[in-house]
Amino acid sequence: MNLTRRKLIASSLASASMITIGSSSRSLPGFLLQAADSNAKSDESVLVVVQLSGGNDGLNTVVPFTEPVYYNQRPDLAIPKANVLSIDDSLGFHPVMQGFADLMEDDKLAVVQGVGYPNPNRSHFESMDIWHTCRRKSDVREEGWLGNVMTHQIQEGSTDIPGIHLGAEKQPLALASRSLRIASVKSLDQFKLPADSKTLSSVVAKGEGGGNGGLLDFVQSSTQAAIRTSEQLEEIRSGNTSAVTYPNSALAKKLETAAQLIDSPLATRVYYVTIDGFDTHAKQADAHASLLRQVSSSIKAFVDDITHRGHDRRVMVMCFSEFGRRLKENASDGTDHGAAAPMFFAGSRVKAGFHGKHPSLTDLQQGDLKHQFDFRQLYASVLEHWMKWPAADVLGGQFKPLDVFV
Repeated sequence: MNLTRRKLIASSLASASMITIGSSSRSLPGFLLQAADSNAKSDESVLVVVQLSGGNDGLNTVVPFTEPVYYNQRPDLAIPKANVLSIDDSLGFHPVMQGFADLMEDDKLAVVQGVGYPNPNRSHFESMDIWHTCRRKSDVREEGWLGNVMTHQIQEGSTDIPGIHLGAEKQPLALASRSLRIASVKSLDQFKLPADSKTLSSVVAKGEGGGNGGLLDFVQSSTQAAIRTSEQLEEIRSGNTSAVTYPNSALAKKLETAAQLIDSPLATRVYYVTIDGFDTHAKQADAHASLLRQVSSSIKAFVDDITHRGHDRRVMVMCFSEFGRRLKENASDGTDHGAAAPMFFAGSRVKAGFHGKHPSLTDLQQGDLKHQFDFRQLYASVLEHWMKWPAADVLGGQFKPLDVFV
């Protein structure tokens, strides 16, 4: 069937897949046009955020295997000393976290201990909002900490895509902005044009626009740019040159997509992924082990992949949860909402090892571990030292960054 140039363009633009951008939608060719016109700088740092939703149990993640009180308070849930993947003489990882142990051995993992904030809130929603906006409930704003800073860093007229949320979940509040729309993408399949790109490109290039700057010329230019970028992304998607095999998990697939996009024409500097299920009030042992295995193995594969692709010096992973769990196990073989917990940073330019002391198990605050680092100090580290972006206005005050990057 012969298609006129006008009909083919109209058909392609009308039937293109749609992606969610904030609360609205934009057709795929426009999104790809942004990528085609972007000027990616290979030396610009990239942040990949991994959010552990539900409140990760930090004590069974980084295990204080020489502490008698840990075993006394957790007669059923405590990880036996013989099973811990020891890091030093007193601390080690959960036995399923071989990926993190390997990253630590390779000097590519930093563990920041006892991270939280004053007067901790034990509500999932309110605590996550505090982490997302750096504000208390009475002052929670519509903008997230990353959405706010990206809004002020994007240059006027830029076609760069500053941030991408990968996954089918609701876009995290951390990326929300009043004026900047952040893309949410389920998979790289959404970057494929619906028509054969070579046929479309040939028909579009034949020209009826006359070069007079009219609407048809604009559509022609836009479509050709989208095709170019779609072909580049398709080559990356179908011809992955990485020698890394990712685990078969949802988180791994998200991080694999992030690695492919980092290796694409996109100039995106922030990628955000989430994994849910850490609210382990009952029957925690098996569920938590499965989650930790996913996180550890997926992040290890991602760091290996990024290294293989040659981006390891500019890509860093930040992993956090909205709070930890209480020291004492409950009657349902689980743990209840707590406060301070570890944060993790992975990549070739992190200062590997432990930062800070493990929280005291005897000096508690209403049964919870006390925090020694405010999470906004880590955000300040990420913004100022890694991204080279100002932090004070975003964080709502001055917070001393930690020295966690090389």
